[in-house]
This record gives sequence, structure tokens and C-alpha cells, in this order.
Amino acid sequence: MPRVLLLHVSVGTGHKRAAEALAKAFTRRQPGEVRIEDVLDHTPRLFRVAYARSYLELTDRAPLFWGYFYTQTNSDPNLAEFTNNVRKLVESIGTTGLKDLLRAFAPEVIICTHFLPMELLVRYKRNAQLTEPIYCVVTDHAAHTFWTYTEIDGYFVGDEQSREQLIARGVAAAQISVTGIPIDPDIAEPKDSLVARASRDLSAEGHVVTLFGGGVDDDHIRLIVKGLLRSQVEGTLVVVAGRNPTLLESLADLQSSPRLHLRVLGHIDYVDDLIAASDLVITKAGGLIISEVLARGVPLVVIDPILGQEEWNADFVVSSGAGVQLRMCESVAATVQRLLAHPHLLAEMRACASMVAHPRAAFEIAEQVISDYTNHRHH
Repeated sequence: MPRVLLLHVSVGTGHKRAAEALAKAFTRRQPGEVRIEDVLDHTPRLFRVAYARSYLELTDRAPLFWGYFYTQTNSDPNLAEFTNNVRKLVESIGTTGLKDLLRAFAPEVIICTHFLPMELLVRYKRNAQLTEPIYCVVTDHAAHTFWTYTEIDGYFVGDEQSREQLIARGVAAAQISVTGIPIDPDIAEPKDSLVARASRDLSAEGHVVTLFGGGVDDDHIRLIVKGLLRSQVEGTLVVVAGRNPTLLESLADLQSSPRLHLRVLGHIDYVDDLIAASDLVITKAGGLIISEVLARGVPLVVIDPILGQEEWNADFVVSSGAGVQLRMCESVAATVQRLLAHPHLLAEMRACASMVAHPRAAFEIAEQVISDYTNHRHH
């Protein structure tokens, strides 16, 4: 088993969760040294704060600008060149610590779940300061130009479309494997819906709808919850605030209705139980959460996607037939009510979700990396 270094960047939670899923898969496959590092922990504090904050603030406060920047840099070669130069400059200032980490840990394989470290690793490779294989795991259902480096030893992507995008940008087809986005390997184990409900004290009667509100505007969540409480839906509505502390306060005055029991939770460690217990999940379109829900075969109602990568994720869900995407929060209650009232629609969506799901993605990636490593050593 090679010494594996997994590099992520703490913008949002998905890149880290993908790294953790891979670490678990490697460790289960065979014990060895696996290390997860946030690249930003190895940068000067000022850079770290600026990098994480600029992304989160852009996507939260200036989504249209972020969407424009994301789409334009993906399609306009001149602008892409400009942003790449800016990125190279920023990253060379920011990441001297990465060299120290590589020296200290001496990894035999490096896997990135975010594009930030790839720029530097590829540069070390070109200068022959690094000979170990570098892999890239794309954590959305689209490969933006930011992810594209032809010198990477292997790419793992979520679907065919991402593979085509990389090939169109010059990455060799043989370097790209369509594995799905890596999620916690435990999700590959079957979990009965009624057992999951019982374990989390949810009624076996009626519907369970889970709304993941982390990273969604508080007012939007409030609108959705009020709409569902007024609707004809019977059962339990679970709202998970996640990394959003203000959401709990903003929903504090809302009460269960005679039909629909409301349960509001903060940060929890049993997301998978809730997904398995649910008839329907409402969420924004993060690559990881969507992959986790699809892996349980649960239909999705996608709201508030971040312009750019999350729109692509939302499109993936809709084009797969596994869910619907709504732009107006006011439409959520009526849509949920309609879907729950038509079991055949839900059954169809469940079947579609299961068809495009990749619950074993983390294992597949670990297998392939270990197999490459073994073959390489024997040659």
C-alpha cells in the first residue's frame, strides 16, 4: 500500500468530505499511511483567510458575478489565460508550505479533490522536483477549465459529460475514469428506510421530507418551510441547518402544523440516516450531497444552485430523471405535495436515481490507484 496524501481545500464542505471518503476506502482496502491535508493550512494566514472568504462571499453575496466569472473563464480562452496567470501569481505567494509538507510526509501517491494544489504540483513535476503520480478527483458534475492539466496522471470524474469536457481540452482519454464522485463508503451498504426512521425517532407513518439548509439563504428556507406547513403534506419535515448558525434562529418561531411535524436540527453527524429515512430530499446542488442522496435512491428537489458548478450538478440530477430543479422557493411546497401524491412519479425518480448513483466510487478510485502503483513498481 503506497503512502497516500489527500489534498483538499476548505471552501464549502464537499472537497474535504470527498477526501475523507477516499481515506476511509484506502484504509479499508489495506492499512497504510493515508494523510488528509487542507492545502490552506500550509499557506500564510492572510492568504488562507482571503482565499476561503473570497469564494464564499462571492458565491453568497455576488452570485451573478461568480456565475459570470465561472462561465466566462470556462469558455473564453483569453479570459481563461488571464485568470490562470492571476491564479499562478496568487498561488506561488500562497503555498510555500506545500513543499515542506511534501518533504516531511514523502507521499508515494498524491490525490487532489480541489484544483488549487494542482497548479503547484504540476509545476514541481515540470521542474522534476516531483516524480510521484498525481491524481485529480473532480467533485462536481462538470470539469471547469480550472481543473484541466494535461500532466496529471489520472482523473476521476462523476459522469460521461465531465470526461468529454476534459478530452475536449486535451486530456488523454486513457487518463480519465468515470467512477462517480467519492462519498462515504458506508453508503454502499444497504439501509432500510423504516430502520433508519426508527433509529432517529421518526414516525413510520406518513412522509418524511428532509431539507438541507446549510449554505442556502435563511429567508428562502423560511419561505419553503412556511409553504410546506400550510400545504396538504402529511408526516415529518426535518430541516438541517448544518454550517448555518443563523438559520436556527430564523426558524425558531415556526410551529408544527396539525398535518406536518417540524423538526429543526443544527450540525449533525447522521446525514445518511436522514436521507435513507426520507421520501424526498430538498437541497442545493453541492456535488457531494447530491451524490449521497442519489446513492440511496432518493428523489431530489434541487433549490438555489450556486451559478456555475452547482447549476451543472442540478442539470445532472434533472437530466438523469432523479429529481426536479426549482428556481422559485415559492414553488417548492406545491411541487413536494404533487410528487408525494403521485407514488408512481416518485418510484420512477427512485429508479433513475439508482441508475446514475455510484455508491462505491471511493472504493473504485482506491482500487485503481493501488493497482496503478503496484503495476508501476513492478515495471
